[in-house]
Amino acid sequence: MAAASAAMTALLRPSTSPHFLDPKKHRLSPRFPRLCSFSLPSSTPQSLSTTPQNTLEAQPKLAITNVVDILSERGLVDSMTSDNLRSVCSNPNCIPLKVYCGFDPTAESLQLGNLIGMVVLSWFRRCGHKTIAVIGGATGRVGDPSGKSLERPELNVETVEKNRAGIRALVYKILHRASVEVDLEMGCIKDEYLNPETNEYCNCLVVEDNFNWWKDITLLDFLGEVGRYARVGTMMAKDSVKRRLMSEQGISFTEFTYQLLQGYDFLHMFKNMGVNVQIGGSDQWGNITAGTELIQKILQVEGAYGLTFPLLLNNDGSKFGKSEGGSIWLSPDMMPPYKFYQYFLSVPNEDVGRFLKLFTFLNLKEIQVLEETMKKPGYAPKSAQRRLAEEVTRFVHGAEGLAEAMKATEALKPGVFELV
Repeated sequence: MAAASAAMTALLRPSTSPHFLDPKKHRLSPRFPRLCSFSLPSSTPQSLSTTPQNTLEAQPKLAITNVVDILSERGLVDSMTSDNLRSVCSNPNCIPLKVYCGFDPTAESLQLGNLIGMVVLSWFRRCGHKTIAVIGGATGRVGDPSGKSLERPELNVETVEKNRAGIRALVYKILHRASVEVDLEMGCIKDEYLNPETNEYCNCLVVEDNFNWWKDITLLDFLGEVGRYARVGTMMAKDSVKRRLMSEQGISFTEFTYQLLQGYDFLHMFKNMGVNVQIGGSDQWGNITAGTELIQKILQVEGAYGLTFPLLLNNDGSKFGKSEGGSIWLSPDMMPPYKFYQYFLSVPNEDVGRFLKLFTFLNLKEIQVLEETMKKPGYAPKSAQRRLAEEVTRFVHGAEGLAEAMKATEALKPGVFELV
């Protein structure tokens, strides 16, 4: 693997163009082979080992936790572009992987439906992989047609900038807080954590903005470098496009090109940052495969993977993350932590086990115990919901937010939960 990586690097050295791909020199970052391999330390104390420790082959291999297996067991995998991703996740010569998930700034805050993407990113991080959250400062101005029956309202530049700043800070706060303990255990230095106001990279968590690479790309550049590789028939066959084409309103050219914009994001990060996995909801399948196809056609290399997780629905088939009061926002400025907490207290019994698997990091045995306890005589009503609410609120709002939520809930009459 090391020899193959070295050969690939020699053949595909990074382009001298600072902003875009050179059509004659589609090359990979020199970081690429380094990001795809690492040495595992010995799991045996040297004083007790009778095997020489001066070669990698002589060192006992550590068990590698396969993140795809974990996600599958918890119902967090809908589709993968290749089942090779599962084997790569257990191959010490190919990890850590570098994984990204995108968040478009279409509102001032993300909603509960967006939380699953951060949970999946966190699982990758917990299994030793590197994670990037990409804020769509550029793509957010276009609007993703996926899952939409009508074109998104156009947002002015000022609104996009405000939304972008708020979501960037929110995503960084949640993911940074969630990964601190894991990252420190893996040897990251606390001072190395990324400042959300900079674009510097570190070994732990990156929050990027795709406007940083789109701002200097002209339409002619895009058509010449990317458009020539896109087949219109393939683009029209994407589910998100087909549904809109069949609707009365149709689809605008602006939204039609969205899949290429997101596809180029993956291409750019694969080439320049060594990012080799994109994750997203099942409605993002067309956009994700647009990226893997561009990487194969333009760079003519393999090793780019996509993984989608299912969209969340309640047990009755309704969209998860809505209440009588509207959307469940992740920002405390738009929904106080105690209302967020109470939303999960109101989850029906039949949904609790599934949501514990999807939204928390509790092990499956503990979740099974909670589910079985709910069926036993003498079960205290809402006990499992309370555990669910505590875990999710802590992940989103931290220990202080959880304490605030529990204090406010205690102030209410016993057994009465305020509707959100």
